[in-house]
Amino acid sequence: MFKKISFSAFLSLFLLIVFFFTGCYNYDNYVRSNDTLRFDGEENIRNIKQLTFGGNNAEAYWSFDDKQLIFQSDWNKINPQGCDQIFIMNADGSNLQNGEKYKLVSTGRGRTTCSYFLKDGRILYASTHEADAKCPESVMFAGGRYVWPIYNSYNIYVANADGSEPQLLIGSNSYDAEATVSPDGRYIIFTSTRSGDLELWRYDIQTKEYLQLTNELGYDGGAFFSRDSKQIVWRASRPKGEEAENYKKLLEQGLVEPKALNIFVADIDGKNIKQVTELKGANWAPFFHPDGKKVLFCSNHHSLNEGGRRFDIFMINIDGTELKQITNSGIFDSFPMFSYDGKKLVFCSNRNAERKPSRETNVFVADWIEEPQK
Repeated sequence: MFKKISFSAFLSLFLLIVFFFTGCYNYDNYVRSNDTLRFDGEENIRNIKQLTFGGNNAEAYWSFDDKQLIFQSDWNKINPQGCDQIFIMNADGSNLQNGEKYKLVSTGRGRTTCSYFLKDGRILYASTHEADAKCPESVMFAGGRYVWPIYNSYNIYVANADGSEPQLLIGSNSYDAEATVSPDGRYIIFTSTRSGDLELWRYDIQTKEYLQLTNELGYDGGAFFSRDSKQIVWRASRPKGEEAENYKKLLEQGLVEPKALNIFVADIDGKNIKQVTELKGANWAPFFHPDGKKVLFCSNHHSLNEGGRRFDIFMINIDGTELKQITNSGIFDSFPMFSYDGKKLVFCSNRNAERKPSRETNVFVADWIEEPQK
């Protein structure tokens, strides 16, 4: 006698028979109809899952065991304070041990940014809370230019995995933020104005020594390590002439204009710098592919003739060849990071299942398909 099979198994068998005997079953269309957060052309990502549902949630990064994500959020449902604070959540969307979806791990004071896990499970983040418990003034435009504030009150703190016992790790009277950790657990790379410009610095966790990695005029920031901890990738501007003068004037006001950015790679000591992209617009939020030969990054170069408001994630070889678009929501997709096992991608996006215009930025996790097949 035949064993009983479930309805889902029966449906799968039926669809398989239809495919072989009629040739009418289009698997790719079936996947898209069931993967409601995936858009046409997004062949490298599948089974997209939304993890936050309101406000602005950004820079979500994996724990070393791929079980949790740390991110910043101003979503008033979980953060009534008014400006970004740091939270953790399970990467599969399940509840944390305390029964809640999200846990505050920063102090709840000041403004925070750029959080990351250490290899031992502790966390890093930049915060202004010691300078002032209130949210610092936020400036979006200066002289008709869209700008980001560079707070000198940002310092980098380390805390236990649950946010307890926060301690100053990297600090000065300058901007210190944008810290990430090498996969081997040895180094922290961060951006600082301690030398007078926005430069990359490396902190050795074992020796506590600092090394300045960049020294050209322009914004060097948002750096990450390759999987083998031998290289770094980051975004940088290289203003010339009048733009250089404008850059310096804005920096004196604690501001930077995030435009004309391109992607660079180098060895972890700052040597052998190579420019990866030569694209117009803002090219930023880079992250190494697990193979170390490619990087993902966010760009609006393809939408400049439409105002440049559309940002997508692209992939490119580190020699600057084979540019490929990864996301296609038509709105905003950025902050990609591969899980340490290389099987998943976390990113932030304005997309939603209803495909309605939205300014909310949420966290999404997807399966990464290295070699898509239809």
